[in-house]
Amino acid sequence: MSSPQERLTSKTVKSASGSFERDTPKGRSGTFDLQFVKKNQTHLTDDLERKIIALYAHGNSYQNIREHLKDFYDIDFSNGTLNAVTDKLLPKLESWRERDLDPVYLIVWLDAIHYKVRENGRYVSKATYTILALNIEGKKELIGLYLSDAEGAHYWLSVLTDLQN
Repeated sequence: MSSPQERLTSKTVKSASGSFERDTPKGRSGTFDLQFVKKNQTHLTDDLERKIIALYAHGNSYQNIREHLKDFYDIDFSNGTLNAVTDKLLPKLESWRERDLDPVYLIVWLDAIHYKVRENGRYVSKATYTILALNIEGKKELIGLYLSDAEGAHYWLSVLTDLQN
């Protein structure tokens, strides 16, 4: 609880994915030390963006991420800001997808797992194709992930063709 001598001031914090307003206490005695947003800081550190990406990677929706950030940091983020942060993963995912694979794998496991996902306000079933392999050094390596509306021979053929290419 703030003392009568402390007041809140609004501060605009900018990040690579947008800006947001943050209320920060300002004490007359100068005893309050900002932890999340340091004095005179106008750009957000990568730490919060890493936390947003980690929450997203664990399967949290934007709504859940917003609630977590509100609970922990008392910050409101829009879907657009969260989308801009998570979109930073796309080039990394594309680079991982286009990487060169080993010429030989000892064992290759192919599996499709079916999940119920929310799409356009309703739940639908999707098939996630997972290709796991054992490389020459004896280490497991995820070599491919694919998403389809259903599992079928034609889609498996396209998955294997993509891996070959």
